[in-house]
Amino acid sequence: MRRVLAALACLAIGSSAHGLTGNAPPASGAAARAIVMVVDPRGDLCTGTALARELVLTAAHCVAAGRDVEVKTFQTGQTIAVRGVALHPRFDRASYAASRATADVALLKLAAPLSGLVMPAKLAPARRVAVGETLTVAGFGVTAAGTARGLGIPRMATLAVTGNPGSLQIRLYDLATRNQRIGLGACTGDSGSPVFEGQSDAVIGVVSWSTAPGDTEGCGGLTGVTPLLLYRSWIVDTARKFNSPLGP
Repeated sequence: MRRVLAALACLAIGSSAHGLTGNAPPASGAAARAIVMVVDPRGDLCTGTALARELVLTAAHCVAAGRDVEVKTFQTGQTIAVRGVALHPRFDRASYAASRATADVALLKLAAPLSGLVMPAKLAPARRVAVGETLTVAGFGVTAAGTARGLGIPRMATLAVTGNPGSLQIRLYDLATRNQRIGLGACTGDSGSPVFEGQSDAVIGVVSWSTAPGDTEGCGGLTGVTPLLLYRSWIVDTARKFNSPLGP
């Protein structure tokens, strides 16, 4: 399977179209208020989720290279330095690069609080998802693979669980296209995006990769998600160490 590894092939911010591929609608409600941009010194972009005023959840592969990153809010353009980065200890860069499931989650401790316009999300209970269940993805990625169209503009899409969802990986697709032709799905810049239970503000996973239809390279086919099932307690414990407790 050839995947778009969004943080390893990001595009610089500076376009003005849409977000998720397939002309997904603008992000709204809790999904829109929780997401932020994670930007490195080259202007490359991933998506993150505020879990507290000074704490952001994203994909480990977005920050594993060790480059300084900043968090930017789309509502105000506010940019905040990242004071600390914690990768899950079981994240393996080689496994990720080889398209094998790994603990692709990370937490960012910010140097200052996010704007009051950002509404932190909550963590969903630790559970397995079922085939056919619908989840919502929200992010700042491009609308077409290999272009910069829409990068940095928030979009959201409701996708369905397909395949054999487990504790290490979930695959989503657009019910209207079923991975047979290009449909809604994550693309470059959507790595680290939150995956919400239904239409709620409860995060059950983060976006790790995408494919074009037929398991080819690109977007609009499958969206690969790292579920938080095995990693939820680590997130809670690490947040506490960062002095940003999330509760039980």
